[in-house]
Amino acid sequence: MIDTPYLLFLGDAPDMLAAKVAIGIRDWRPEFAIGQYRMEGCKADLGLPDLTLAEAKARGVKTLVVGVANRGGVISQSWKKVLVAALEDGFDLASGLHNLLCDEPDLAAVAAATGRALHDVRVPSVDYPIANGVKRTGKRMLAIGTDCSVGKMYTALCMEREMRARGMKASFRATGQTGILITGGGVPLDAVVADFMAGAVECLTPDNDPDHWDLIEGQGSLFHVSYSGVTLALVHGGQPDALVICDEPTRAHMRGLPGYKLPTLEAVRDMGVALARVANPACVAVGCAINTQHMDEAVARDHLKAVEDRMGLPATDPFRFGAGVLVDALARV
Repeated sequence: MIDTPYLLFLGDAPDMLAAKVAIGIRDWRPEFAIGQYRMEGCKADLGLPDLTLAEAKARGVKTLVVGVANRGGVISQSWKKVLVAALEDGFDLASGLHNLLCDEPDLAAVAAATGRALHDVRVPSVDYPIANGVKRTGKRMLAIGTDCSVGKMYTALCMEREMRARGMKASFRATGQTGILITGGGVPLDAVVADFMAGAVECLTPDNDPDHWDLIEGQGSLFHVSYSGVTLALVHGGQPDALVICDEPTRAHMRGLPGYKLPTLEAVRDMGVALARVANPACVAVGCAINTQHMDEAVARDHLKAVEDRMGLPATDPFRFGAGVLVDALARV
């Protein structure tokens, strides 16, 4: 287990989107998020206190969490001085990057010398089987999106919160590092060997009560040439009964791919449903979750109404305006 509370390390993050791991912890486990540590040139700000290591220790922080998700998931050499100092000052380190803390000889040596722990949450904890495609009991919702980092995790978490408030049976199923750090469990899907990814999702969403919903955190996008493989593994391994289409409508291009425009909601719906019906012929799209954080409220509400009229599906920003209409739609499946 990772000791809490946390100091969220933002390093030299170039923008807020690069700090999505830290943002997720701040929003969903605020009791763990004591402060932030920013290096010179950092363009991200969580609105938390900027703390030195000494100040964080005085406030009871136990673990420095790398809250940055950069392209390729690498530990920057410019971060090393801070990470080493944190270990020497008595903090554990936690990270969800592909570049593992334990694979860095200097960090591993200091951790061993100081008796501190290195937590790499993007390391699969079990040997997963190859998917068998056998239909499982219970119900499943998968959030799929037009792009990376558009709100798929937030959508599933918001729906879980709303469903539990209504007394419905629901479980958020984390498939990435941020979700794992928030909930304490899940599958780091993009670190699983490709042949076993769909099988890992089957293990994550096993047989359950007929009225229980697994709310599966989506990853990547079927239209993102860098990450579509992990998305398809979720679509087939998850065997979703319902899809929620997620979008961030203010982007000029796909994340990290300036030569690629975002697909339309219709294209994501049609391709997602068609591929999902390979494993579950009854799958349907039930709603749209639109990330409106860069719109003022009036513009956001107008956009949601336009999406509803165009798609014939309920649309909301589940974090800003609530997930009620999406849960209502699930109840009809």
